[in-house]
Amino acid sequence: MKKLYPAHSPCPCDSGRPYAACCGPWHAGLAEGVHASTPEALMRSRYSAYVLGLIDYLLATWHPSTAPGELALPPLKWLGLELRHAQASGDAGVVEFVARCRENGRAQRLHETSRFVRQSGRWYYIDGQMHGSD
Repeated sequence: MKKLYPAHSPCPCDSGRPYAACCGPWHAGLAEGVHASTPEALMRSRYSAYVLGLIDYLLATWHPSTAPGELALPPLKWLGLELRHAQASGDAGVVEFVARCRENGRAQRLHETSRFVRQSGRWYYIDGQMHGSD
């Protein structure tokens, strides 16, 4: 179920910008063909989609070659996002990040380097490599 999120509230992706000026336009604009402009913007918007439970957005921004047919979100409480590195070269991009969450009262850190590809002017998440504890 989609959660309503106030447009003026800080964006869940920890960019320091309001949701309406950060991930909100990507979430709201998907149906109208408004897409994240960089791999970093897509990664941030996907993190925010996990926070807000926007399963349709997650599936629509996953490259068809690696996307699951359906997606169920685990009962996590997302606590924050730290961007470590973002780079795009031509139609390929990578973003390294650490996402903090809590599951069953236990804190966790998910450190991943994600790969992105641009097709027909639109960025898609391909996959990610998880890193060990750091």
